[in-house]
Amino acid sequence: MIGLGTLVNMAAVLLGSAIGMLLGSGLKERFQTTIMNGLGLAVIFIGISGALQGLFRVQAEGLETENIMLMIVSLALGAFLGELINIEARLEHLGEWIKDKIKVKGEKGQNFVEGFVSSFLLFCIGAMAIVGSLQDGLTGDASMLYAKGFLDGVAAVFFASTLGIGVFFSVIPLGIYQGFITLSASYIEPYLSEQLIANISFVGSILIFGIGINMLFGKKVKVGNLLPAVFIPVFYEIMQKLF
Repeated sequence: MIGLGTLVNMAAVLLGSAIGMLLGSGLKERFQTTIMNGLGLAVIFIGISGALQGLFRVQAEGLETENIMLMIVSLALGAFLGELINIEARLEHLGEWIKDKIKVKGEKGQNFVEGFVSSFLLFCIGAMAIVGSLQDGLTGDASMLYAKGFLDGVAAVFFASTLGIGVFFSVIPLGIYQGFITLSASYIEPYLSEQLIANISFVGSILIFGIGINMLFGKKVKVGNLLPAVFIPVFYEIMQKLF
């Protein structure tokens, strides 16, 4: 069944979030703070590892840098487009709207928007979300999204234990994002190559690093407004072929 991978992914996030909220309700604030700091460090190093894979190539004489221009162009253009659309504010407004509709108040609603936005970005930035959704749409093979769902579900446990119910509702934009890619797979697939997927993953890893920075030091980077950077490698590759 096409689309089953995204549904399973969403179910895993819901289950992980529910477990996390149960665990978090019994944790003192100092435990939640330390767990969040630990998660922030983990996310930073996940981002660093992916970014380094895209920036360096091992040669006989040592390390050689690559994709520097791709990184600069992707982040600069992505930032411009993201600010133009103001994606971060729109995601936050969506989070606030959901929060008002379900009437989450007091301590439970304190981190709702942060949990909603940060979780969605973490779950959707990266090659697995794109490639897995494409495979699901083209062949009905949802194995990559099943694997992603397991990873997202585990992450949701820890995120929800500190950020609360906002993580639970991040499945709404997650489902829309991956569902759109799955339904558009036949139109997108001809333009994808292994190198392009690697470049998308590389730029996405830099944004993951930004999420980790925000988790550790407060909101310093508008990662939502950098989201278009993930798709700039598509146009970058087209321009390289033309010129």
